[in-house]
Amino acid sequence: MSGFRRTSERSVHQGHIWNVVVAEFEAPDGEHFVRDVVRSPGAVAVVPLIVDADGSASVVLVRQYRPALEHELWEIPAGMRDVPGEPPEQTGHRELIEEVGYEPGSMTLLTMMHPSPGMTDSTTHIFLATDLRLQRHQPRQRQCGQRDALARCRAEQGHLARGRAGIDQFICHPLKFARFSA
Repeated sequence: MSGFRRTSERSVHQGHIWNVVVAEFEAPDGEHFVRDVVRSPGAVAVVPLIVDADGSASVVLVRQYRPALEHELWEIPAGMRDVPGEPPEQTGHRELIEEVGYEPGSMTLLTMMHPSPGMTDSTTHIFLATDLRLQRHQPRQRQCGQRDALARCRAEQGHLARGRAGIDQFICHPLKFARFSA
């Protein structure tokens, strides 16, 4: 046990998905401090792995505009856990179909991570999706800022050679990204 404890919390903003609270804590030495905390239902990210007939592996990425960063990123499909009671694996399955049009035959949990523990209680579940079946050529649901642009990226050692990648989403799993095979 760390000896830290939360002594109070008050809501300052209730959003559609996230809530912001001001929380007061007490350190083991008795010192009090205050932090703004974003309360989140968490998220799911999916590494959609396609293995071609020749055995070469690639990952499907989606290009999305991210307003907080003010530019587009190539990302693995991901989404908020915004359906109450929905298990993380089911959220990942749904997001994969919605964002890139593939249905996974198998989903394996790679890791759970806290993407920004200094400001939020959010946990992201990262899954590996294999045995993918194309359900349709265009994603069914386009979100604001999401483009139709999909790419396949070779799963090899190195970095993504072209475009801006959401590398933060790739740190916690064994795949490194090298080049597009679009």
